[in-house]
Amino acid sequence: MAKNISMEKLHAKVYEYRRLILQLCNKAKGLHIGGDLSAAEVLVSLFHYQMNIDPKRPDWEDRDRFILSKGHGGAALYLVMAQCGYVGMDELFDTYKQHETRFGMHPCKALLPELDSSSGSLGHGLPIATGIALAGRMDGKKHRSYCMIGDGEMNEGSVWEAAMAAAQLKLGNLITITDVNGMCLDGFTAEVMNVEPVADKWRAFNWNIIEIDGNDLKQVVNAFDSLPDPSSDKPTIIIAKTVKGKGVSFLQNVPAAHHMAIDDAQLEAALAEVDAAFDSSKGGETA
Repeated sequence: MAKNISMEKLHAKVYEYRRLILQLCNKAKGLHIGGDLSAAEVLVSLFHYQMNIDPKRPDWEDRDRFILSKGHGGAALYLVMAQCGYVGMDELFDTYKQHETRFGMHPCKALLPELDSSSGSLGHGLPIATGIALAGRMDGKKHRSYCMIGDGEMNEGSVWEAAMAAAQLKLGNLITITDVNGMCLDGFTAEVMNVEPVADKWRAFNWNIIEIDGNDLKQVVNAFDSLPDPSSDKPTIIIAKTVKGKGVSFLQNVPAAHHMAIDDAQLEAALAEVDAAFDSSKGGETA
């Protein structure tokens, strides 16, 4: 699937994603909408453009792997997987968060074997992705191990233990994307536990650094295009500066949007904003 999509079609997929995540938030009476919207461009580009994957062969040995370490964004991951054809969109909408569903608030591989790992407890994803990258390197494989973390998640010491290990092990096949939207469960990261300067921290751990506007689709694609070969000896982090709740004015940079429901009137207003932004930027570089 890697790179087999035009920028115009990728732009449309991001637009479709934003509409669907808003509709799911309304139907399910709540999800982690703020971070799901901030990660739209990165997640859609990963699955539809960048990663070497095949939804018809979810257990293909040579596929790229992906760990959503900020597992509270499970709905976002399910939705992109449904767009790609891993799971059914109708099943997702009909059963999300319901009793005995495959689509819980946090991803569970025991229920959804198409996943590369369960996630949800913050700080665990990068250590797992590091282990996957090391296993691939030891087996002589060419695939990459991708991991998305949140900026608030960088409060966890296990993130930095993994970062130190990955650099020591020279895992150039490990790609981490951090969704730096400036907020976490308890509020703004600058007030709760400041993680800046993010780039300098990772540079000190001997990682390759790429800094982008994570809500600019062209910058996201260019970042993926500029990744070093998996055989390189330095792990890469893409520091994606984003806006929590991106695309919906009454959700942007609002602490309550970490997890909330939207009623029918809010859904209508939000969809109108997303539609207007798409109509004004068709053929453009951002979504």
